Formats: sequence, structure tokens, C-alpha cells
Amino acid sequence: MSKLRITYRKSMIGYAKDQKETIRSLGLRRLGQSTIKPDNPSIRGMIFKVRHLVVVEELPDEVTA
Repeated sequence: MSKLRITYRKSMIGYAKDQKETIRSLGLRRLGQSTIKPDNPSIRGMIFKVRHLVVVEELPDEVTA
């Protein structure tokens, strides 16, 4: 199963509370911070909701091992 590197790139100031909570639930707290999450439908749904605030890269299995 592949993984996703999610990087927090744009401030959530001025955006809706549910988008702020989604950023937090992805494990992101500071601008520029990255986290690696599994590629599954629930994570993809959260990314879709805040796609204007984050940058996503797909990582092959051998890179994360």
C-alpha cells in the first residue's frame, strides 16, 4: 500500500472551523510541517476538503520502508 506525504503550505486563518479541524486531524500543526499517512479513502477525503491548504506527494512503498 502506498503512502502520502502531506505538507501544510497555507495558513488556515480565515477558513471554516471544520477545515481547521481537518488540518489538525491530519496531524499538521505548523506551516511547512509534513506528515506521512496511508493512502486510503478516508485520508483522501480529508485531503480533498483542504486541498487548497496542503501539498500532497505520493510515495512508493520502497521509499517509506
